[in-house]
Amino acid sequence: MKKTNLIYWSTTILFTVFDGLIPALTSNTQMAIDGIKHLGYPDHFRTMLTVFKVLGALALILPVVKGRLKEWAYAGFTFSLIAAAVSNTVVEGFGGATFFPIIALAVLAGSYFTYHQKNATT
Repeated sequence: MKKTNLIYWSTTILFTVFDGLIPALTSNTQMAIDGIKHLGYPDHFRTMLTVFKVLGALALILPVVKGRLKEWAYAGFTFSLIAAAVSNTVVEGFGGATFFPIIALAVLAGSYFTYHQKNATT
């Protein structure tokens, strides 16, 4: 139980910082604006994606959020990360920009599976 709890909180906090907090703090930088344009997305997509990432990160990190809402947050991040990997691969080719979303997806999967293990034992 303790090991599962440790893995759950470690992966959830790590993911929340990298895919929730950092995008919230950097979404209006010129690098973020240029990155979205480079991938061919309109600028309003950047704003929308940031809002949904922050809301999803809050749903993952807050223990009061349970059930279906947390499942939707996990699903939304999964779709977002797969789309990021595909978008980067289509525009840049298969390379370094493809791997970061895949690594983030592995961290998210660790959080997801340990979330269910933790809840099955309580």
